[in-house]
Amino acid sequence: MEPFTIATGTMDHAQNVFIRVHTDAGFYGVGECSAFPMIVGETQDTCLIMALEFARLWKGKEALDIPGRLQQLHSFTAGNTTIKSAFDMALYDIAAKNAGLPLYKFLGGEKRVVESDITIGIANPEIMAEKALAFKQSGANILKVKLGKNATEDVQRIKQIREAVGQDLKIRIDANQGWDFDDAVFALQALGKYDIEFCEQPMRTWYDDRLPNLMQLSPVKIMADESVYNHHDARKQINSKSCHYINIKMAKSGGIYEAKQIHDLAAEKGIACMMGGMLESRIALSAKLHFVYASPNIKFYDMDTCMLGHLEDPCIGGVTYDGYKLNIGDAPGIGANADEAFLAKCDRN
Repeated sequence: MEPFTIATGTMDHAQNVFIRVHTDAGFYGVGECSAFPMIVGETQDTCLIMALEFARLWKGKEALDIPGRLQQLHSFTAGNTTIKSAFDMALYDIAAKNAGLPLYKFLGGEKRVVESDITIGIANPEIMAEKALAFKQSGANILKVKLGKNATEDVQRIKQIREAVGQDLKIRIDANQGWDFDDAVFALQALGKYDIEFCEQPMRTWYDDRLPNLMQLSPVKIMADESVYNHHDARKQINSKSCHYINIKMAKSGGIYEAKQIHDLAAEKGIACMMGGMLESRIALSAKLHFVYASPNIKFYDMDTCMLGHLEDPCIGGVTYDGYKLNIGDAPGIGANADEAFLAKCDRN
């Protein structure tokens, strides 16, 4: 993929893993995950190694017992949520196919309008402003701007972007844990006048105890990302008044099963959620769109990963883009699969 820079590093390729879980009913489920080592601590290689272990655990087991199968994985290893999310996805694909339903209907959802933001990676302010204007001209209505390298420069980045695009577009920012507390206070107070929708993860998770104070000092609303992997993290963040919103990502939660628990807990507490991701292809993106359709408390959509410079598309079927709006058909299950021609070029286990 084209190089993409955030506060924690630069990615020039997507470290994705694709799996198929076969059943004795004559069909299989598909799953995909995208390792992002700077955030989650997993690589493509570690995912492949753990996938072989997981496959051995599941051989001969009941595929429709989703909680039971996932508990096997959790009992075997702590963490490794990225590769767990691919196995979780495959289970839900199997269950929906077995029911003869598209996944969103299996989950009790219905279709609605889903319009993604589009992300601008970190560069000098002039380049970022040019990209923002180009996105506006292409029909984008929501910009997500990566920050977190230097608080003073970050303010200039947003100033120039807002001047370039005017007041019509929504701007949300993501510091990816790049600021310390003082930088976060400075940046967010300076950025308040630029009509920022929210700021994702301003500080490292080890500063979570300082988030309640930052919430009081910031004119910009705060969204928890790396601070929330599971519903226990969500409970702690919400109860300590550490966030206004929560970003749900399959690679953090370990898949749909835990993502639903985060969603439902946040809904009870009046904390809206966003559907985010790493660098997944349209395979995993399809599963995420199904989940969004079944999750009314997901109010924000950061589902642009396939538009961020992927140079190849390994997916057949699946989600489609209409500008920045996402759609999917009603094929049973996730409705997406990997192109065999693409797989022929890949490493296999």
